[in-house]
Amino acid sequence: MPITITSIINPYNNYIHNKPISKCWEFAFHTKSEGLTILQHILLGMNAHINLDLSISTSATMQGENLIDIEKDFNTVNDILFNIVNEMQDRLSKVSRLMFLLDIIGKNTDEKIIDFSMRKARQQAWNSANLLWSLGNNTNTEAIAKIDVLVLKLSEVIKAPKSRILKFVLQAIAKFEEKEVGVIISKLKNNSF
Repeated sequence: MPITITSIINPYNNYIHNKPISKCWEFAFHTKSEGLTILQHILLGMNAHINLDLSISTSATMQGENLIDIEKDFNTVNDILFNIVNEMQDRLSKVSRLMFLLDIIGKNTDEKIIDFSMRKARQQAWNSANLLWSLGNNTNTEAIAKIDVLVLKLSEVIKAPKSRILKFVLQAIAKFEEKEVGVIISKLKNNSF
């Protein structure tokens, strides 16, 4: 798959050096000091990475090749990601003591919602990759800018969901979460996925 760690690190390096970055990554980085949950911060990064970076890198990797040749592999990643959802939730509960509240309000369907959301995100990434690939040039800044705006709108929903109950629960969860970034990272990476 055409994902590299630089596709995540480059936006951050550009952000801290005041260089231009996509709107969706800028939005994710600007929210770092806001009272969002750890899960929301993770989802903001995943949204930018899956829905924008993945589209661009897939299109770039497959220029001159038949994009359809990797569709099965692209879709297989959905299943792999869903298989780690429960483990991710278990790890998040180490730094987010009230994470179980999402299970309660989601009536234990949150895994299905996450799976559905990830599949939708990856489907959108595939659609965007097809668009960029069909244009024959992944540096088509106008098309990339339009995709970025769509991804930004998803980021805004992640930050401020429409449901009042979900907003309230997320605010409660955020108040009791671990705040020290080093501790959070250490506890999240304690076991391998």
